[in-house]
Amino acid sequence: MTASRYIVGDVMTHTAVAIGREASYKEIVELMHQWKVSAVPVLEGEGRVVGVVSEADLLPKEEFRQDEPKLPDQLEEASKADAVLAEELMSSPAVTVHPDATLAEAARIMARKRVKRLPVVNSLGMLEGVVSRSDLLKVFLRPDEEIDEEIRCAVVADLVPPVELDFSVLDGVVTLRGPLQNRSLVPLLARAIRAVEGVVDVRMELV
Repeated sequence: MTASRYIVGDVMTHTAVAIGREASYKEIVELMHQWKVSAVPVLEGEGRVVGVVSEADLLPKEEFRQDEPKLPDQLEEASKADAVLAEELMSSPAVTVHPDATLAEAARIMARKRVKRLPVVNSLGMLEGVVSRSDLLKVFLRPDEEIDEEIRCAVVADLVPPVELDFSVLDGVVTLRGPLQNRSLVPLLARAIRAVEGVVDVRMELV
């Protein structure tokens, strides 16, 4: 039972806003405001990603405007309060993802690194786009009819032996009904359906 897998390249934003090492603090803030993004990749050469400047990298200038850091773990953060160029502000090396990575892989990287956006780079580290949290959620905009068709063709049709099951999809929630004598298929079936992009939940009403 094999469901199609969306990859980062399917949902990423191809027109990415980026800056060079010499971009100034104010220029970065203006760019983020203009494009409504929370981070921008820093490029050098012909487009190789060398770092990322995020809102978190910019905030120390305000946070430590009057107060000195009081805790040891604030020292590194406070060091950026005097930075004025992208190369001084950026977090490096950049946390990136490849366009052929699955959405689940991208989501895990974002959660583990606590970032909202990831530069998408090729095997040479060249920028191809940017993927954000909202991009990863695009799969949940798939119509119920499209999800239904994929489950019929890629999941239920591959069951061995063939099983006649009735199911419906409503707001991304898949409900299966009908007889299923081989109970060992239940977790396998549920897992295969959950692997279909856009499925919110799976409910079993099997006899």
